[in-house]
Amino acid sequence: MESRKLEALLMSADLGSFTKAAEVLGYTQSGLTHMMNALEREIGVVLLARGRHGVRLTEEGEQLAPIIREFLKVNAQLDETILRLAASRRETLRIAAYASVAMYWLPSILRRFRAENPGVEVDIRMADHVETPSRLLSQGKTDIIFVTHEECGGHDWLALKNDTIYAVLPPDYPIGRRKRFRIREYEGKEFLMPSQGFDKLILDIFARQGVHPVIHSAAVDDAIVVSMVEQGLGLTMMTELILRGRTERVQALPLEPHMSRELGLAVRSLADAPASVKKFIACTQSLIDELPPN
Repeated sequence: MESRKLEALLMSADLGSFTKAAEVLGYTQSGLTHMMNALEREIGVVLLARGRHGVRLTEEGEQLAPIIREFLKVNAQLDETILRLAASRRETLRIAAYASVAMYWLPSILRRFRAENPGVEVDIRMADHVETPSRLLSQGKTDIIFVTHEECGGHDWLALKNDTIYAVLPPDYPIGRRKRFRIREYEGKEFLMPSQGFDKLILDIFARQGVHPVIHSAAVDDAIVVSMVEQGLGLTMMTELILRGRTERVQALPLEPHMSRELGLAVRSLADAPASVKKFIACTQSLIDELPPN
């Protein structure tokens, strides 16, 4: 006997109406009525008296109602226990990260973490905007986020690595033998703003340096921005991690003065973090420490 039919029976009796019960349970009125008719045929007795003023339990229904309530209570406890046992058997760790981190850091981190913690599943979510990870963490929808300190949303944050910022220039841009690109050289130039909310950091750099380029915003991903630079449509700037594998047809020089963003990870509370979160953090730190400096 399906528990949903018994739940619908009690809800109909408690509310005195098929219509109201159907609204609460998400059924159509006709669907709930058919369900009750099927239940009565299955049991072999009439459980609900139908009338112009609604429905109520029959004498037989009154006798069964307390037993049904107890059955549903025990059934709910059974479902809860099964879920708890399943969760304890295989835990899920939820991670949110910028696209660049998800692409170039997380595969190596995950390979090591899974080898050391085979009983923990890891669910990865790539953020479509820099503000997304901190919002997910605040809402309890993720356990660890990879972000800059400015974007950690006030959560507990651990620094991991400085990500150097580069000027990205067309292939024919005259740089001579220079090893760096002076930020003041952006003055008055056509500037293509990268995606992923990186504009906040870039605008702050321009403001601090007193530089005023002609900024063009484009709702496209960073690979397309690099392609636009290649075609001579403007200049841009990106971090080393974002640029990785995309500099074959453009020129990339570190900025003068040197600029970088400090990448790290954040959790709601380091002190109260579950063991799996602490293990993932330790795994991440050990792997990042092995990366060569920028």
